[in-house]
Amino acid sequence: MSIFCSSEGSSPVPTPLFSAPATPDTERDEYFDEPVEDTQYVLVTGGLGYIGSHTALELLKAGYNVIIVDDLSNSFRHVFDRILLAAKLHFDRTGGHCPRAELSCIDFRDIPAMSALLASHTVESLTAPQGRSNITGVIHFAAYKEVNDSLRNPLKYYQNNLSGLVDLIGLLDQHDIKTFIFSSSANVYGTLAQDHGSLREEHCVHQKETYRDAASGQDVSVEQGCTGITNPYGRTKFFGEAILADVAASDPAWTIIGLRYFNPIGCDPSGLLGEDPRGVPSNLVPVVVQVLTGQLTELAVYGTDWATADGTAIRDFIHVSDVARGHTAALAAALTRQVQTNFRTFNLGTGSGHSVAEVVSAMESVCHQTIPRRIADRRPGDVESCVAVADRAARELGWTAEKSLRDACRDLWNYLRFDPTELYLS
Repeated sequence: MSIFCSSEGSSPVPTPLFSAPATPDTERDEYFDEPVEDTQYVLVTGGLGYIGSHTALELLKAGYNVIIVDDLSNSFRHVFDRILLAAKLHFDRTGGHCPRAELSCIDFRDIPAMSALLASHTVESLTAPQGRSNITGVIHFAAYKEVNDSLRNPLKYYQNNLSGLVDLIGLLDQHDIKTFIFSSSANVYGTLAQDHGSLREEHCVHQKETYRDAASGQDVSVEQGCTGITNPYGRTKFFGEAILADVAASDPAWTIIGLRYFNPIGCDPSGLLGEDPRGVPSNLVPVVVQVLTGQLTELAVYGTDWATADGTAIRDFIHVSDVARGHTAALAAALTRQVQTNFRTFNLGTGSGHSVAEVVSAMESVCHQTIPRRIADRRPGDVESCVAVADRAARELGWTAEKSLRDACRDLWNYLRFDPTELYLS
């Protein structure tokens, strides 16, 4: 099967494309190795974005057929081809056939287009002659996520992240698709990190809970709600969880899992997938990338007077492939209903932190370059340390982070140096 190279949009990296039959009239591309009767799919909204694309790849590796919905507002069409190529290379190494993959370049908020897509995946069966969906679950990534942008454009975030979520859940309900994995964020904890440092799921709940504090051995009661969320983006994630918790409480047929990410970094070891947003990044590692690629002259380090070993703030940095595997673990648990309640939240983090200076140093050691930096004032809302307690995911999902900070930096450097000519096949 032929592979050729092209450039698309403003992507700085040459693009390997994987040949796949196109159907322009439906704006859908499909790829699969061989037909499978009674095929079941997982729908991934925002599946060409940073975490979405890595999750789509891990789903294919795990044997799931995937439908990706993405409007390309913060991603590129060629990412689909790279997902397919990375999956093909995986199955070439391990044996077996690659599951099916389908791309629909539509906005998940476009109800007529989404209705048509879901209708196309309604199949007849002996148990449901009127038709049932062959989409068994949905993983929802399609949200705006830039904190600073949310401060400038709050309505944009509430319309997409909340109104869009409500409409999507209503549409899925109509089609009896009731397994839902929600892309949430450690932002739901607000300023609680100032008091706790290490954050556990019970620090932000949507119904009253009691848990045993490991340090004191005492039972702690917590009320629903959270205070100290400092930006509209974080509020949309908290409100989104609250909406989903209410939906789950109203209908036991739903199984909904909210995954609270800490700081995903790195990229797939193949070098085919990475973080390539259309806008201006504000997170640490994407800014480091822009310094390494010459788009920025230096990295701003916000505060060197924190009470940490090197004076810089500490965060829980987790390899994006570990985050992606967290989604496959959550999906498997949800599909088999092996979760304690039909709405459940999980932290996706390593459980340990690295300082900003440590991350920059690790990247410098991998790429053998000095990253210029300047000291800047602390930003409003910044906290000294924010680290996940990831015990619940280990206990209930069988998931733990496996990759190190150096792994993430090495894989990111491979992505930046990626040479598609090495992958020519005839």
